[in-house]
Amino acid sequence: MANIKAKTGVLLVNLGTPDSTNTGDVRKYLREFLMDPRVIDIPFLSRWMLINFIIAPFRAPKSAHEYRKLWTDRGSPLLFHTVDLQEKLIQKLDPKKYVVSIGMRYQSPSIESGLEELRKEKVSKIIVLPLFPQYASASTGSVIDKVMEIAQGWQIIPEFSFVSNFLDHPKFIEAWAERGNALINEKDYDKILFSYHGLPERQILKGSVGGYCQLGACCNKYGPSNTYCYRAQCFQTTRLIAEKMGIPEEKTVNCFQSRLGKDPWVKPYTDEVITELAAQGVKKVLAFSPAFVADCLETTVEVAGEYRDKFLEAGGEEWDLVPSLNSEDTWVECVKDLVESRS
Repeated sequence: MANIKAKTGVLLVNLGTPDSTNTGDVRKYLREFLMDPRVIDIPFLSRWMLINFIIAPFRAPKSAHEYRKLWTDRGSPLLFHTVDLQEKLIQKLDPKKYVVSIGMRYQSPSIESGLEELRKEKVSKIIVLPLFPQYASASTGSVIDKVMEIAQGWQIIPEFSFVSNFLDHPKFIEAWAERGNALINEKDYDKILFSYHGLPERQILKGSVGGYCQLGACCNKYGPSNTYCYRAQCFQTTRLIAEKMGIPEEKTVNCFQSRLGKDPWVKPYTDEVITELAAQGVKKVLAFSPAFVADCLETTVEVAGEYRDKFLEAGGEEWDLVPSLNSEDTWVECVKDLVESRS
């Protein structure tokens, strides 16, 4: 009898989304998301009171309203684009060697259900790919935490391989360049703005080895000393995409969005940069959001909507957003390569 080799499991993990735009479902999502100690890294009791007495009750209705702006007949774009990515990846990988499942860090489908699907297939190895290009404790770190928490209860634990980041993968850069060129070839933009999701400065400093990170010019060079510095990773992503597209460095702008609370977050802040650009006479801006690989609230509503309105009100004339990678072919090829290189 021929020796049949066990398959390798692949778990694609994205952030998550409410089950619906109902305020109750959004509140449930916010509670699970923000109670993660890697997201809001303050003592448990303080975090519990902040979220359950202030953030969830007051923010949920507003967030539900925002989610309705992007919801489609297929539901949440972040979820269905992840499903599309999964289906395309399955078509690209050898079915005799791989099984692909998906999980959301928060809400449904859960990481636990995705892992259970792979476990039922008796896989010998599981490659976990958090769909966050740049490593951060609050995103990739949280996914790894959750996977390990679940797997430690298994009687048989297969080999695990985690993809920590992929910001400099050639196909990832190429995919963004293709998306950007589709717009930049049609218009002459004054500035190319790269807006990344923000993080509290303390989270980056806590991960700094030997006190290297100063959240300043040190981020302008990316290497062994700051491989996992989120800010440095974002700056490197911008450099690589700009180089691929032939955009001069002086035409690019880096900034960070979606800050929460009064503590300092990584700078510069996107909303402030927008006002400054308009004041400088910048009229046409093309915006990228390379921290997100699927359309979501932060891209479709925040960058394409709120920031566009802010720029136009400040005197700008045109503001376009490069769509997320979603399930575009070059991006699928990138994911395929990330998986096969770890097999």
